[in-house]
Amino acid sequence: MWSINKMTNIYEVNAQEYNLKLAKALSSMEEFKTPEWAEFVKTGPSKKRPYDDADFWQKRAASILRQIYKKKIVGVNKLRTKYGSKKDRGMKPEKYMKSGGKIIRTILQQSDSAGFTEIAKTVVGVKDRKPGRQLTEKGKEFLESVL
Repeated sequence: MWSINKMTNIYEVNAQEYNLKLAKALSSMEEFKTPEWAEFVKTGPSKKRPYDDADFWQKRAASILRQIYKKKIVGVNKLRTKYGSKKDRGMKPEKYMKSGGKIIRTILQQSDSAGFTEIAKTVVGVKDRKPGRQLTEKGKEFLESVL
């Protein structure tokens, strides 16, 4: 019998399991340390309290890196929309609010300093704006090695 070693890719793996593995790998890296201010900050205006998970920063970083892998080029505004949620406004109906941008921006800057992402060059049809971040070869190899 022939046995073909099929290499699984990120799209075929369960997202939650993969993000936990990636977060564990990121926690050992110096670049992805949780900032001091992070324990006092809410993740967005729709949240009532700051997060209380000890590994939140690495889990969010893993999720953001996976999003960049899937969508090729992603900016802060698109990620704010993805991580947003509905705000409880009492008697008024709930309203969708984007998440805060500081955490996302800081994680992207950390991944830039680690060499995993870079600011994408200009894209056809986009004038005078930075289109977002894209993964470098080092970043792709790191994300695929976590599998």
